[in-house]
Amino acid sequence: MSQWIGNGLEGWADTLLSHTFETLLVDEPAPQVLRITLNRPDASNAFNTLCGHELFAIFHPLEIDRNRFRCVIITGAGDKAFCAGGDLKERKLLEENEWVLQHEFFERTFRHVLNCPIPVIAAVNGAAYGGGLELALQCDFAYASRNARFALSEVSLGIMPGGGGTQTLPRIVGERRAKELILAAKPFTAEEALNWGVVNQVFEPEDLMEQTLAIARRIASLAPLAVRQAKHSIHHGLQMDINSAMLFEIEAYQRMVKSEDRVEGVLAFNEKRMPVFKGR
Repeated sequence: MSQWIGNGLEGWADTLLSHTFETLLVDEPAPQVLRITLNRPDASNAFNTLCGHELFAIFHPLEIDRNRFRCVIITGAGDKAFCAGGDLKERKLLEENEWVLQHEFFERTFRHVLNCPIPVIAAVNGAAYGGGLELALQCDFAYASRNARFALSEVSLGIMPGGGGTQTLPRIVGERRAKELILAAKPFTAEEALNWGVVNQVFEPEDLMEQTLAIARRIASLAPLAVRQAKHSIHHGLQMDINSAMLFEIEAYQRMVKSEDRVEGVLAFNEKRMPVFKGR
């Protein structure tokens, strides 16, 4: 899965886009927009071990080469499920130590999604349960179809959320609501997800991808260094007190002052034309 990493990153994206995955579909539906589709519709797009490895193999180089793609979309195949979480049929066959190692790898993969320097959008096209919801929560923001359903139902299986759900959900919906949803394994609707800030917008199923692509194209058209630095500043600044965060923001801002994109952006504005950003 990592042959485009082992020999350096030159041409890695072309190799990625031409590679045939077993559990994922990867394409570029718009210039510099990478779309990753979880492609196990017969299993409600649940994660198995191979899916975790394939997703890791995609997100790992994105942390290093930050210019080839400017936005990432994650969605699920079909119209019933975004992702049902871990594949319990596979897990039924795992020994205890295999379960532990598998989950540690899943968590590492999720951290790569969370720490991806370029924006990642979830297009939640159906049920997002367990690790599926946790994956969506690791993304920068999410859109959902009206028929989407959500739950962190792990405690009903004798486990607990372990893909970041106990950390990301409270940060989005607040501690008390997160406790209700997690401790009672309580499902919620797309409208509730919208009202609570889990998703940014809700669309009819047939409009979801078109609307997600529209915002991804817009992000991809903007100055990529500026977008990355703004994401970096928001993500890390929220972990600090406000004064430290503002100092962090200044450091992030100053990196762009000498950039070609800053010069091009101001010049294009004054020349009343669209800027051509190069990410440097």
